[in-house]
Amino acid sequence: MIRKAANIPVREAEPAWEIARLFPAQGTWSEQEYLALTHDTNWLVEFSDGRIEVLPMPKMSHQLIVQFLNNLLFAFLSSANLGRMLFAPLRVRLRKGKYREPDIVVMLAGHSQRMREEFWEGADLVMEVVSDEAEDRHRDLVTKRNEYAEAGIPEYWIIDPLEQRITVLKLKGAKYAIAGEYSEDQFAKSLILPKFSVQVSKVFAAGAGES
Repeated sequence: MIRKAANIPVREAEPAWEIARLFPAQGTWSEQEYLALTHDTNWLVEFSDGRIEVLPMPKMSHQLIVQFLNNLLFAFLSSANLGRMLFAPLRVRLRKGKYREPDIVVMLAGHSQRMREEFWEGADLVMEVVSDEAEDRHRDLVTKRNEYAEAGIPEYWIIDPLEQRITVLKLKGAKYAIAGEYSEDQFAKSLILPKFSVQVSKVFAAGAGES
């Protein structure tokens, strides 16, 4: 005879609160606690005025685009010792209490003193490859656009696979203005690196694994 299970309420799974309580509450993190958290991890974690933001891991297509642009930029900058570029995860301090990890970040040779071991103090050019999710799109298209402008970063590239478009933004005063919107076989051109350009169709072909 099979007995029916007793009508026992099922408890919902909960976080391991004992471990969670070892960390500061949201809104109370210090820069030192944030830096210590990310020192020995490969997480994509950004920091904004006492709050940490754990970003989703990028998809392969995203990383293929980053790799393609990284290879082009590295070769271009290295050819004449124009500066250094790196890719995420790398912390960029925009101001006190605000850190981001751009997909690609460039510092010109003349500003090399701003490249510190744990993080860079600002940048000369940043690039973000936009993910499809609404929250991620808003972060790159709106939030980071405002933050990078406030930090005085001269140039911001938004690489948007969904729209198949690259937007190059130039800092004018305290805000960005669109220097160019490029698609299909057009060449997106840098302003601070006058001889650097990339064909848009090849960027997104790389994301599709076609390069």
